[in-house]
Amino acid sequence: MSATSHLVRWSGVLALGLLLAGCNEPKTTGYQGWVEADLIFVSPDEAGRVVKQTVREGDEVAVGQPLFSLDDDLQRADHNQNIATLENARQTYDRAQSLSRTGSGTQANLDGAVSALRVAEARVNTSQTRLARRNAFAPVAGAIQQIYFREGEMVGAQRPVLSILPPGNMKVRFFVPEPALPTFALGDQVRVTCDGCAADLTARIYFIATTAEYTPPVIYSLDERNKLVYLIQARPDKPTSLRVGQPVTVVPIGKPVAANP
Repeated sequence: MSATSHLVRWSGVLALGLLLAGCNEPKTTGYQGWVEADLIFVSPDEAGRVVKQTVREGDEVAVGQPLFSLDDDLQRADHNQNIATLENARQTYDRAQSLSRTGSGTQANLDGAVSALRVAEARVNTSQTRLARRNAFAPVAGAIQQIYFREGEMVGAQRPVLSILPPGNMKVRFFVPEPALPTFALGDQVRVTCDGCAADLTARIYFIATTAEYTPPVIYSLDERNKLVYLIQARPDKPTSLRVGQPVTVVPIGKPVAANP
């Protein structure tokens, strides 16, 4: 065999060895996660029918902006009745006070009239509050995420009529194995990448779990299954650039990514 043939053979073996060595090198990909949000649900105190809705899904609302109104027939009737009771209590109090001044009435009668007047005033204030709360206003600024009940539909007490998403309530959730925990710290900035997203998306870590858990089913990578991992959450610096439920990849900035065990 010629020297040239030996050289070609050894060159091929060397190339194969380098390829196999590269296959054994630890991966340096990021950590899989997804985008979630803490929604603000707006609900009525009492059951009723939605009679007016002033917003639609996707609308931006400011604090105090009207959202919806419920029928108030029962609350208004209760309020009117309490007002009538209050007027009677005032008249009873006035008579008891006049009799007490002339010495014809007793102190017990006056004390009872005072007590009845205070109860009647409290009931009027309560019914007035119930009546006012048939109109719902935005408790926070944000975007209307979803409407669950529309005009003409009955809604139960404490059942959300709609939800609001404040921009600051967006969060990126991802899981890392224990060897990678030293790579992250509260306040650290991480890079967030996803399909079709801008290249400069970042988020800041505000929560690191202290208890391990199994990789949740939302992580689909074969490399990440059946491992004990720790949850980390970060607030995106540009929340409007992400969408709820969107899968993302998170990479530490300025720090090496720990190899997958």
